[in-house]
Amino acid sequence: MPQPEAPTPGAPAGGATSEDRAASMLRRIATGEIGVSVLAFVLALVIGGILIAAVDPDVTKAAGYFFSRPSDLLTAAWDSVTQAYSAMFKGAVFNPDAATFQQAIRPLTETMTVATPLIIAALGVAVGFRAGLFNIGAQGQVILGATLGGYVGFAWHLPVGLHLLVALVGGILGGAIWAGIAGFLRARTGAHEVIVTIMLNYVALYLLSYLLTTDAFTIPGSNQPTSPGVDESAQLPLLLGDWSRLNAGFIVAILAAVFVWWLMTRSVIGFRFRAVGSNPHASRTAGVSISTTIVLVMVTSGALAGLAGAVQILGTEKQLSAGIAGSLGFDAITVALLGRSRPLGIFLAGLLYGGLDVGGRVMEAATGTPIDIVLVIQALVVLFIAAPPLVRAIFHLPDPTAPRRAKVRPEPVVKGASA
Repeated sequence: MPQPEAPTPGAPAGGATSEDRAASMLRRIATGEIGVSVLAFVLALVIGGILIAAVDPDVTKAAGYFFSRPSDLLTAAWDSVTQAYSAMFKGAVFNPDAATFQQAIRPLTETMTVATPLIIAALGVAVGFRAGLFNIGAQGQVILGATLGGYVGFAWHLPVGLHLLVALVGGILGGAIWAGIAGFLRARTGAHEVIVTIMLNYVALYLLSYLLTTDAFTIPGSNQPTSPGVDESAQLPLLLGDWSRLNAGFIVAILAAVFVWWLMTRSVIGFRFRAVGSNPHASRTAGVSISTTIVLVMVTSGALAGLAGAVQILGTEKQLSAGIAGSLGFDAITVALLGRSRPLGIFLAGLLYGGLDVGGRVMEAATGTPIDIVLVIQALVVLFIAAPPLVRAIFHLPDPTAPRRAKVRPEPVVKGASA
């Protein structure tokens, strides 16, 4: 008796209906990277909700007489969590209680503004990750990019258009040079890029602090460690008018994501980056210069981080100060991990991270919930996304990479057939 042919692995069995194919597609989405990432975020929100309820004074008070009226505790906990997350949503995405449409969507534009430099810097970190290099120095590269871009913006006086372009290029060069130092030391001496870039972060911070005490970087006659304001000709134009801080830096972030996608998937240089990251020994055997590739990877990574710093000062801050970078470079590492070092994933992760940041501040002001809860949620998202088997185990999801047995449908029994 002929045996039925085994179906192609991962495909529905022969003769499958459209419902079977749709169910198979939904199963792959739910158990794949997208589904695991969504479930990781949901799980982080659930745990964050428990923490929000635990620190709420009304919930604590209701817990004192739980055995008398347990419904009071559940009601207080539900109200605490829903009010906190509602305030976060209104502060980060959309405020339905606003009087005008502009005020209603302003939270979303603020999220996009905060996410813009995060996305660009995270793209730079991701280039290093995919090439097997851990660029932990994005913070210093952002500072150098902001320093050079800001200096060109307030010290040079050029025509409109040209001034902005030169300032952005200055920021790119600042980050590229700063990261290139670490790449050169790694290629020539074997010094690990993690140690070198961490040290360069401190050098960049103290260098900026020193520059802000010099006459070239401070306002004449002022004792404040701040620079003059960036000329209007070097500022990134606003996209929606004066009612929003969203500027053309968001377009720069989109273009940077497209560039990184093209670089890593469609260019010869990007292929070399990925090849060295996957197997440097095989790449060397194939004729790829490992030293040159390391330097190019770090320069590219630093250039993107420097561009993030330039966008930060030319579009949002418009004035150089010691805290111009904040924790931007370190947050970019988290965003790159959340986005799995892919441009589209990084773009969405940057918006998520920016929304949590903006919404968290509104949540704290509206409900009194500690802002540290938002930091815990961010950490939990990173933890769960970095451990997909843990998320699959919690939600009892199958592993899509595990081999599955092909289902063979039994042959129909024909009456009167001989055994």
